[in-house]
Amino acid sequence: MKRTQILFLLLFLTNLLLAQSFSLLSWNIQDFGKSKSDEIINKIAKIANDYDVVALQEIVAIDPGGVQAVAKLADLLNRMGYSWDYRVSDPTSSPGKRMERYAFLWKKSKSKLIGRPILDKGNEHLVYREPYLAEFKIENKNVLIANYHSRSHKDLPEEEIVIFSDYQRRFDGKRIIIAGDFNMKTTEPIIRTLGKQGFQPNIKLEKTTLKRKCSTEGVYLNHPIDFILYDANLISLEKSGKIDFVRRCDNIDSARKISDHLPVWGNFYLR
Repeated sequence: MKRTQILFLLLFLTNLLLAQSFSLLSWNIQDFGKSKSDEIINKIAKIANDYDVVALQEIVAIDPGGVQAVAKLADLLNRMGYSWDYRVSDPTSSPGKRMERYAFLWKKSKSKLIGRPILDKGNEHLVYREPYLAEFKIENKNVLIANYHSRSHKDLPEEEIVIFSDYQRRFDGKRIIIAGDFNMKTTEPIIRTLGKQGFQPNIKLEKTTLKRKCSTEGVYLNHPIDFILYDANLISLEKSGKIDFVRRCDNIDSARKISDHLPVWGNFYLR
């Protein structure tokens, strides 16, 4: 094979790989609604703009402020060089403060929404905030993303996270990603059980929540509970991480106005 043919083949394979890969940002945005100023939403937009699909948890549901804040975020993103679309879920079924909305935002040049996102009903006896499911087409391959915020750690989130062990059977043949705030570590038994099915975390034991105040040792991060599970049988992880927008202890107060969680991300290749 001639050198030019080899170079052409390598270029073709590289373009093919890039065409079927996408980046996902997952973020518990902490009471996203009227409490977020235009300045804060602009800071959130600057972070989100670097990714193809964004999954947000903890959108305010008790008034229209949450939906309005997501619309404002989408409008800002549309002014940053890409055309974006978005969907906001209905309120979750749980009563009181546990009732929230979810949101998906995505670059239309990279991803196409398939059908209508839905809350995954049917397990309300187990799940406080049912996952929000959306299917996207990335070039010629589809991926189902579950946007999820578990019940708190003291309420035993493993009792509801077990529903994901049935996802591969329910959505037979689909590429599945579960993104969100799990309120538990990746070393917990239920996460390891999902791992045996193929669901692997994008990050492991990376602290993602913010303390209220820095410790005397200068530590401002707390619990490793935000991550993305992807079905490694059908999806490859290229790279991943968290975004530390705090950086220094003296930023902790201003950072907490954005969120008490760091966003996590992954670049995925759909096989």
